[in-house]
Amino acid sequence: MAELIKIYEENPNPREVAKVADVLRKGGLIIYPTDTVYGLGCDITNTRALEKLARIKGIKLAKANWSFVCADLSNLSDFVRQIDSATFKILKRALPGPYTFILPGNNNLPKDFKKRKTVGIRVPDNEIAKALVLELGNPIVSTSIYDEDDILEYTTDPELIFEKWQNQVDIVVDGGYGGNVASTVIDLSSGIPEVVREGKGSADIL
Repeated sequence: MAELIKIYEENPNPREVAKVADVLRKGGLIIYPTDTVYGLGCDITNTRALEKLARIKGIKLAKANWSFVCADLSNLSDFVRQIDSATFKILKRALPGPYTFILPGNNNLPKDFKKRKTVGIRVPDNEIAKALVLELGNPIVSTSIYDEDDILEYTTDPELIFEKWQNQVDIVVDGGYGGNVASTVIDLSSGIPEVVREGKGSADIL
């Protein structure tokens, strides 16, 4: 059964952040807040956790299109091929923010993503998410949690999220009410920006 941990975005408690990061390192799954909807995530380097995440989502790991949640753009070259200045300017203008950018992957991707031609990069404008990534030391692989409700696509109340997911994850981070609109997804992999999904972020940044 999962543990519900309260962390305040204004001043994330380092002890609680370290506790969540330790669970991630050990192959655990967490649900945590971003600047849009709550995300379900695990350590990008842990194959066992990635396989568990894939089972929960009902897909094969090799075909999963998940985001790499980063704290900033400083480690972009670890996962992405060299990009032109125009593309980098778009990233700098939009991030941190409610966007997922699809970029060309490089040859240094973690072993479970080696065959990927592209990767989705997220830098959420949320201090809890950024603190978790920094404490972990590498990105969190993340996917949005959906709701089967016909009206609400995403659950916003962390206590309701906990009730639903407590038997499938290890920790639910209560960072307050989440949003109900996902990030805007923009494909920059070809050099020509294309909006794949409109969400919270405005496409005007292009």
